[in-house]
Amino acid sequence: MGNMTMNRREFSKALSAAAIAPATLTVSGDVGAAPAWSLSANVAECCSCEIPCPCNFGRPTSLRCDGNRLIEIYDGSVDGADLAGIRFLVTFEMGVWTRIYVDESLNGLQMEACDTIMPLAFGYFSRLSRSVERVPMTVVRTDELIKFTTPVSRVEMKPLVGLDGGPISISGLPSNAFHDYVQYESVEHVHEGPDRKWSHSGTNGFVSRMLASS
Repeated sequence: MGNMTMNRREFSKALSAAAIAPATLTVSGDVGAAPAWSLSANVAECCSCEIPCPCNFGRPTSLRCDGNRLIEIYDGSVDGADLAGIRFLVTFEMGVWTRIYVDESLNGLQMEACDTIMPLAFGYFSRLSRSVERVPMTVVRTDELIKFTTPVSRVEMKPLVGLDGGPISISGLPSNAFHDYVQYESVEHVHEGPDRKWSHSGTNGFVSRMLASS
């Protein structure tokens, strides 16, 4: 349990650090200035934690956290290439492994930009990744729910209702991926992949915006 707790703490810190990547790093074995980049993205996630997930508050938990994070970039660029329209799903066992599923509808230029931005803005996910695959993906957003699916994951989530009947918003969380954070709960969170299988309902979910740049 001790090692798992440390992994979660490191994972939470790395999520924050990933949103403010350094200006110099190793890319494809060469050390030098990384391409200039910036992005704005919508984030939607469900995990296996009870509400609220302590990882998002920078706190460790001794329990395993399995999750699916949808990232949809709506504005941004890397080395002059447009990032708008890129979307992918990160499936993870926190601090242990990830698998990245990229929407197969992306065109060639978008895929090149996706490959470039991944180690820069999402370095921790990228380093833990056991695979990057292009897959069919569907995303549905309404006021009442968010649904997204890939061949191995199926997520449906709804807003958690606050005291006044409105959404529960949380500010000040320790990551640039958690701007405009709104609390959700899972209706259905299913994954059947090569590493793990799970099925949850009533567990933690959230939507937010990621705002980051080099």
